[in-house]
Amino acid sequence: MKTVTVRYFAMFREHAGVDEETLSIDVETAADVFRATRERHGSAEPSGHCKVAINDVMADWDSPVGDGDTVLLFPPVAGG
Repeated sequence: MKTVTVRYFAMFREHAGVDEETLSIDVETAADVFRATRERHGSAEPSGHCKVAINDVMADWDSPVGDGDTVLLFPPVAGG
């Protein structure tokens, strides 16, 4: 188990009902964190449409997450 802080933005924040939360979860990668929070808060957004950062640095979904890390979840961004 790892203690991970998850920060939510836009629709993820709306689904979670909080800006951030600290979780004790069994995860290895950013994708694991995404899946765990998606199940926890009922989001149906696929990870392929979203962006992730670990400790304020943009990351890939297969990037490792360590104990005490902060994972930021960003929804798809539309441009025009």
